[in-house]
Amino acid sequence: MADVAVIGGGIVGLAIADELLRVHPDLAVEVHEKESAVAQHASGRNSGVLHAGFYYSPDSMKARLTRVGNALLREFCAERGIPVRDTGKVVVTRNASELPRLHDLHQRGLANGVELELVDERGLLELEPLARTTETALWSPTTGSADPVAVAQQLAARVAERGGRVLVGSAVHAAGPGWITDDGGYRRVGHVVNAAGLHADTVARWFGVGEEYRMLPFKGLYWYGDWPAGRLMRHVYPVPDPRNPFLGVHLTVAADGRAKIGPTAIPALSREAYSGLDGLSVGQAWDVARTLPRFLTSPHHDARALVASEVPKYLHSRLVREAAELVPSVRPADFRIKGRPGIRAQLFDTSRNRLEMDFVVRQGPRSTHVLNAVSPGWTTAFAMAREIVQSWEPT
Repeated sequence: MADVAVIGGGIVGLAIADELLRVHPDLAVEVHEKESAVAQHASGRNSGVLHAGFYYSPDSMKARLTRVGNALLREFCAERGIPVRDTGKVVVTRNASELPRLHDLHQRGLANGVELELVDERGLLELEPLARTTETALWSPTTGSADPVAVAQQLAARVAERGGRVLVGSAVHAAGPGWITDDGGYRRVGHVVNAAGLHADTVARWFGVGEEYRMLPFKGLYWYGDWPAGRLMRHVYPVPDPRNPFLGVHLTVAADGRAKIGPTAIPALSREAYSGLDGLSVGQAWDVARTLPRFLTSPHHDARALVASEVPKYLHSRLVREAAELVPSVRPADFRIKGRPGIRAQLFDTSRNRLEMDFVVRQGPRSTHVLNAVSPGWTTAFAMAREIVQSWEPT
């Protein structure tokens, strides 16, 4: 009998298992991952950006965990020999109307304890010669990048080194207080940790938790450039719309130095529909069809404008054109290598008709449920795991 069964072999589930074993080395901890390897969904398909933590409201869980998570993730990478590329990030304005929001970001970041600096156009030229701004840009020196798959693989290895079991190809079909059913049948467990990502709401409902939530998936597309590594030195981001939890099309520098454009935030029909009809589920499509109209009519978001702006980004030319507003030297012919698409596990609160902007972690009967671990979930995984493990004692 396992003391703790973690459902989901992404970065969050692995980090929780790892922290449990660090604090309670005598526990029997197992991680169940339905795929043949860890990090096959959001954890292995994200941008790899180590966020600094200046986007988020100071009273949010995201603000509390991102700066600490950035440091802990860097410590882990140093321990396991995983390179971290210290790119830093510049947030640029496309016109003067965005300047007030840029200054708001600066003040929010300072309130969160994040190292930030406002620079003028000459200062931006020194930091990132390819980027352009109107009057002012925001410089974040602690933003970086690393390989998310390498991090997850090494974290799974450390879980095993600490005495845990990472069971790949082990789908959990049902669960409840004190038990799970996997491919091997019914098994008793002490405590269940739900870190199922795109399916976290489904698992939570098995325990009667989070009945008001539905997953509303959004697809992210990336395009890599053929520029020499290091030509783009910094991540370059636009000023985001605070009404939606997406950061807009931006340019990032991957851990290997390649530049890439993305992601989009296009509503997806299914939680694993990465390409065409592959992964399409009729039941999930019906859930999206029921939930999407409530999002589109929500007074809390400019949802119609978001969809109207995002759907055209399926066109490569449109996506690249938006990136060129930040880095004018970007050309469509230079960015023709498709990255692995990702699907954001974005939670929607049907009781309030709004997207959840913060992380959501709920306790249930003999269970813990990580319901909303969207960006910057990868950056914060170690800090989130520490907070979750400190807050409860597994039975």
